[in-house]
Amino acid sequence: MTIYIKAFVLLPLLFISSYARNKHIDLGFDNADDSSLGINVDRSPDEILKLNDGKNKKKESKKKKHDLIFPDPKPDFETENGGSWIIHSENAGVAAMHIQLMPNNKAIWYDTTNLGPSGIQNNPTFCKPVPDKPDETDCWSHGVQYDVESGQVRTLKIMTDTWCSSGGLSSTGELVSTGGYREGIRSIRIMNPCDNCEFQENANGLAAMRWYATQHMLENGSFILVGGRGAHNYEIIPPGKLQFQVQQFGLNFLIETEDEKENNLYPFVNLLPDGNVFIFANDRSIIIDPYSGKTLHELPVLAGGARNYPASGMSALLPINLNVPNPEDVEVEVIVCGGNTKDALKYSEFPPRQFFPALKDCGRIFVNKQGAEWDIEEMTSPRVMGDMLLLPTGDILIINGAKAGTSAWDAAEEPNLVPLLYSPNKPKGQRFKELNPTQIPRMYHSVSAVLPDGKILVAGSNTHALYDFQAKYPTDLRVEKFSPPYLAPELEQHKPQILHDGANKEMKYGQDLKVNIKLDEFVDETDIRVTMYAPPFTTHGYSQGQRLIILQLKSVTNQEVTVVAPPSGKIAPPGYYLFFVVHRGVPSHGIWVRIDQ
Repeated sequence: MTIYIKAFVLLPLLFISSYARNKHIDLGFDNADDSSLGINVDRSPDEILKLNDGKNKKKESKKKKHDLIFPDPKPDFETENGGSWIIHSENAGVAAMHIQLMPNNKAIWYDTTNLGPSGIQNNPTFCKPVPDKPDETDCWSHGVQYDVESGQVRTLKIMTDTWCSSGGLSSTGELVSTGGYREGIRSIRIMNPCDNCEFQENANGLAAMRWYATQHMLENGSFILVGGRGAHNYEIIPPGKLQFQVQQFGLNFLIETEDEKENNLYPFVNLLPDGNVFIFANDRSIIIDPYSGKTLHELPVLAGGARNYPASGMSALLPINLNVPNPEDVEVEVIVCGGNTKDALKYSEFPPRQFFPALKDCGRIFVNKQGAEWDIEEMTSPRVMGDMLLLPTGDILIINGAKAGTSAWDAAEEPNLVPLLYSPNKPKGQRFKELNPTQIPRMYHSVSAVLPDGKILVAGSNTHALYDFQAKYPTDLRVEKFSPPYLAPELEQHKPQILHDGANKEMKYGQDLKVNIKLDEFVDETDIRVTMYAPPFTTHGYSQGQRLIILQLKSVTNQEVTVVAPPSGKIAPPGYYLFFVVHRGVPSHGIWVRIDQ
């Protein structure tokens, strides 16, 4: 049998070898190495077999489990455009302290119920008693539903105080809001995405008082709530329920990271590909098993200062690229930028105030890679209280905030009006690009959100204990939209269009998904990436639950793209995502998709 196999292989090669002594055989590959494919085949059959066998072994030896399947994508289309700003609404009525984009393309935002009059009264009229003031009623609105296309506003009824609360989208598309202040400190609020829905609330739903806590979805759709003022613990709550059995775990890490002026509130929290949870507070980080409370690993300290509230730096989980041989074992990286010194609030909180310069550095670390260390680089300007948003392209937008001081009432100075574009895959030293500035300071209690058309909605800024329209940095009820450079007019010709019937697409873990597109250019796998984005709940400079996944490509034409859905809820927790097709840095308009078992 062995003799027959060798004969079957060698006879065609003998023919090729004989013919190639007088002819050049080009096998159609553009390969500069003429010792293999695309060659002059003037070798003996044995040499050819050894050559190809060695080449295959060489390829196998070089292939690592975290190498990208398509390692050399074409560069993004270039533009000198620095982005553009418009005012979308002159008065939305309520200062945006917290924001969540809903699957019906409405943004829900609210501030706190204890700031007195807002800019709009409840319509229809609705008044409720003022806590601690039995003779007073409050008929002002403290939350709105904002149509991101038309700018139309609908007031919302909020019964419990949402001041410095947490939240996120459930797996069924509801906004689950948790914690707050006073009567809201143990509250759960649930709101469905519909045109006339209101919050359903339970003022005693949480196990602990959650003021300045962080909420993040786990692989099964439950939420983990971490920390809060005086809460050195976390709890797990099921989605879609106002009442449930308590699951609470102590977390000494939050005691260890607490300064005189805290700096460990609104911790940075991310779900990892193995189902464990990364928690960063102050300048330290750990990985825990959320279901047992066990700390599995402590990462190196990020030196330089404090990064969480009230020093209020920024953080995000970098895009998760599933174009690797084993997507379930993908390495993930976290970035942390800005902040201030550990004692900065001591000097900025009360008169006579001193505003320390914000931190300028950023640290990146592979959080699930043994022995990883922080890799440090610098932004072009210092920043505190900024937002860090993942764009459909996989780049990061850093926006809002100040250059000096901290979070808290009137505790910051020098608005940072210049957005930064951060490209994580570019060489170090070339990743930051300054974009065109806004003219509106977005200081304490401002927010931003990525929209389906790729624009950025920017709102809020109220650094006062009451609404104050005459202050140096007045309460701002205007709403802006920022168009990043990928929306430049000269790039419009390269923009893909997703063809669909308007219905939300359903995805199943690990299964193929075909998407029809329209693109007037020839493309292949090196031109296209497909991303899905989990719209976060953003407040106080941190986007809770934010996640961008670069899906594994199977096939690409200018009419159809086939991708593989994420393998499990550990990579992509169940629920709603914005789905984009990106052509060399130019994203399509996003569509809503939902992924589940």
